[in-house]
Amino acid sequence: MPASTTLRNVPLLDLRPIHEPLREELLAAIARVVDSQRFILGEDVAVLEKELAAYCHAGHAVTCGSGSDALFLALLAADVQPGDRVVTTPFTFFASAGAIVRAGATPVFVDIDPATYNMDPEQLERTAQRVPGIKAVLPIHLYGGAADMDPILDIAQRRGWKVIGDAAQSIGAEYKGRDVAALGDIVCFSFFPTKNLGGMGEGGLLTTADPATAKRLAGLRVHGSQVRYYHDEVGINSRLDTLQAAILRVKLRHLDEWTAARQTNAKLYIELLSRGEQQVGLPRIADYQTRHVFNQFVVRSARRDELKAYLKTNGVGSEIYYPLPLHKQACFRNLGYREGDFPVSEQAAREVLALPIYPGLSREDLVYVAELLREFAA
Repeated sequence: MPASTTLRNVPLLDLRPIHEPLREELLAAIARVVDSQRFILGEDVAVLEKELAAYCHAGHAVTCGSGSDALFLALLAADVQPGDRVVTTPFTFFASAGAIVRAGATPVFVDIDPATYNMDPEQLERTAQRVPGIKAVLPIHLYGGAADMDPILDIAQRRGWKVIGDAAQSIGAEYKGRDVAALGDIVCFSFFPTKNLGGMGEGGLLTTADPATAKRLAGLRVHGSQVRYYHDEVGINSRLDTLQAAILRVKLRHLDEWTAARQTNAKLYIELLSRGEQQVGLPRIADYQTRHVFNQFVVRSARRDELKAYLKTNGVGSEIYYPLPLHKQACFRNLGYREGDFPVSEQAAREVLALPIYPGLSREDLVYVAELLREFAA
């Protein structure tokens, strides 16, 4: 720790700064649902879906039980079948590929862009030329920044693939001025508590421009039923609790404010960490990422594990997103991938470290973390 600095406690995430000012409003929303006795698909769910469709500049929004379920439901609605292949990246949360396997399909991995950690369109094109049986592509908008969607959409259109976006970390993010929620046949979001718009439990969302797809998704989340007890197809039970919808409606009104705070924090980190010599690689924002929402602020270091331990010793929380690429996970050994197949993803997994970025961090907190990083590099 720098000699002139007093030890501070800066957790990776603290939800109290966003919840405490809203405490009475949140409790009132919860009480309203309790009094209504409609805990599943109540009025708040329907209203939230309309509000989210408007916020995301998407034609239709359908809520569900989790971000993982959103991915699975999207694959079902895209008619992904056993034996099909779905392309995604190996540097992401497990649910992206897990949903593909749950749908009976086979994940096909392509490497990432080293600057954005998102799908590399050139790698996607090479894979499209050599791998048969691809039904869909599932690009991830990681850490709050959009993937390079124009070439991905072009490749998919030329080959007749469905495009399912994984924007679990990126609600409100924009690509060339367009909301990521409108880039693809279906786009999936998560309301896990750590997300920029997080509930107080699990929750998910799907957006689509197609009304028929929205109607089908709404049925698939209720066991494939459009009319109660009559089932057109086999779906799953994945309904958003009305309590979560009521909470999210309160929080949605503050999302832009919180996003602005994350952006301000990221800007200050970059300003502080760009001064002088340091051994930490900073996030690089691509020109097409016209609104990065910084669900995570991720730096890189060849001494990442030492840096993580140093921060912890000095009261700062951090996390590795993600330490083991999906192609190296034990459950995917049958896919036949080996060490070295996706070198950019593998190097990122060895080097990335997420720092505190949440709304409510003080300038003193951010300066303290930056000073620790510079001290570590000295």
